[in-house]
Amino acid sequence: DAQESRGLGDVYKRQVFNFIRKMKYKLALVMSVLCAFSAWTEAKVKLPAILSDGMVLQRERPVKIWGNADKGENVTVVFKKKKFSTVAGEDGKWLVELPPMKAGGPFEMTVNDIRLKDILVGDVWLCSGQSNMELTAGRVTDKFAEEIARDENPMIRYVKIPLGNDLHGPKDDLPGADWMSLTKETAPSFSALAYFFAKEMYRETQVPVGIVNSSWGGSSVEAWMSEEALQKFPRQLHERDLFNSDEYRELCNRSGQMMNRFWDTALYKGDRGLHDGICWNRPELDDTDWQTVDMFSKEWGRKNGYPVSGSHWFRQKVNVSAEQAGKEAVLRLGCMVDADSVFVNGISVGNTFYQYPPRIYRVPASILKPGENLVTVRLINYGGAASFVPDKPYCLAWGTDTVRLSSRWKYQLGCEMPARTNSVSFQNVPTGMYNSMISPLRNLAFTGALWYQGETNTGRPNEYEELLAAMIIDWREKLADKELPFFIVQLANFMKTHSEPVESNWAALREAQRQVALKVPNAALAVAIDLGEWNDIHPLNKKELARRISLLVKRRVYGDKKSVHSGPMCTGMTVNHEGKAVLSFEAGTDKLWAVDELKGFAIAGADGHFQWAEAVVVNGNQVAVWHKDIPHPVTVRYGWDDNPVHANLKNRTGLPASPFQISLEDK
Repeated sequence: DAQESRGLGDVYKRQVFNFIRKMKYKLALVMSVLCAFSAWTEAKVKLPAILSDGMVLQRERPVKIWGNADKGENVTVVFKKKKFSTVAGEDGKWLVELPPMKAGGPFEMTVNDIRLKDILVGDVWLCSGQSNMELTAGRVTDKFAEEIARDENPMIRYVKIPLGNDLHGPKDDLPGADWMSLTKETAPSFSALAYFFAKEMYRETQVPVGIVNSSWGGSSVEAWMSEEALQKFPRQLHERDLFNSDEYRELCNRSGQMMNRFWDTALYKGDRGLHDGICWNRPELDDTDWQTVDMFSKEWGRKNGYPVSGSHWFRQKVNVSAEQAGKEAVLRLGCMVDADSVFVNGISVGNTFYQYPPRIYRVPASILKPGENLVTVRLINYGGAASFVPDKPYCLAWGTDTVRLSSRWKYQLGCEMPARTNSVSFQNVPTGMYNSMISPLRNLAFTGALWYQGETNTGRPNEYEELLAAMIIDWREKLADKELPFFIVQLANFMKTHSEPVESNWAALREAQRQVALKVPNAALAVAIDLGEWNDIHPLNKKELARRISLLVKRRVYGDKKSVHSGPMCTGMTVNHEGKAVLSFEAGTDKLWAVDELKGFAIAGADGHFQWAEAVVVNGNQVAVWHKDIPHPVTVRYGWDDNPVHANLKNRTGLPASPFQISLEDK
């Protein structure tokens, strides 16, 4: 039996061995097939993210289609029944150029086995800048809700370029890019300015419009410039070098996130309003011993004369009728500095984490009750002075039926904190945005570029003209279009108006923008000096701004020489025998609107001391400016303030003049 068992064991061993050997062979065969399949899949042609379903290609210009594949791979592009072939180079890159095409579509395109659908040919616009370009149509619904809610146009397409700020060098591709048609569902996510501009362009041309929005809130002009463009600006390049380490950037981001988390945790632990027996948002809390304050006063939220960071609690009772209580309401709380959590009758209705968005919170009918309703605001300030922004809506609303909130609130400090440490703003680091958000677009053709940026650079306005001019020239070179039309949005009026002539960084930056438009060929300036809001860096009226840009486009791109394209643009100054400065303006913008009293002009002699001046339109196209105590004027300023609300120089079409500074020595 033992011998038989050993014999059977040997048989089993041989069978197991043979089985394993066969399995190894099969496994090796499977692995070979998988490797071959992997190699085959890797050899497939790849397109950049911007070339995808729903895209718009530039009409009447050669169109580049490009991508990657294995070295030597044959690539065939078929579009509109025409075939274009090439071979991937040593680096795996390939490119074919399609001939200029008329507007039309939708079309399909195949690139080897890739199929792209719903492609249009029309006018493509590059829109870039900071938050006023990035600001969505959803943020301007207070002014344009009905229009945005009803609009649909499959001939208008939009793509938002993903945020990125790589400092290592220009990138060839994006992490993703989704083209979308204009529908009622997508309209709120469009850039507000781009949304209205695209509609103006379609109305003018009746051809498809593509918007490529490459913008990032808070970004500086240097961040949108390539290393080549910054060669004359060593300080900016050295600033880039400070952050050109992935390890350091990660440490900055991690430390910033940690400090914010620690700050938030300390605030939560120390906030009496959250831990003092009854939470301060509860209706049953007795707040009779709380201080009563005016929400717009600068007196609350201060200690020993200095603003207090941390949490500030506000409570107010609002009377609601039985009919109102039975319907959903909207609670409008303007804007606050910085963050907030809001409660109605102790129930959370919304929160916002930074200062700029309007506070618009839905209040379900189930929360409201007839009679008194408690509104509680926990306002969190990260540093500086906490505040409610004046001249904003503060009310409960049921359509047009509103109950205004009082400016008087019960107030209590919840927790005093040190100011929160600011983290590094990498969207300001030179070259970062260009590398990640412009370089991957360099093979595209554009009708023109719209630029709305400058707020971040107002601390250094004297260098802006040279920086922006260098950026425009470099973009044109990188995009292989030396004549690319470039439309600059001048900064809108913002902040308080001064009663006496002042030095203003905002005015100085506007002048830099104006000088670029005057000096750089095929650049133009859209004036927005009357479209701003003193209490909001993001003014709502992007529709009129888009119309003004469209007037410039009609003249510069589409050759309309008949319509007035701009407000008065000052180009020269002389002094007459009476000692008055006589200003002249760009032809075509200089049929001036005569008013009883021109305002907003200041004049200075050789000492550079400015005083408000008298001014009048002369000869229908010039302005005479003078001051009785300045017999020899040297420099004239117009609209030279952060918010020059009284400036009223316009032409007969009603378009406002650009703010400016001009001197006798200016040519």
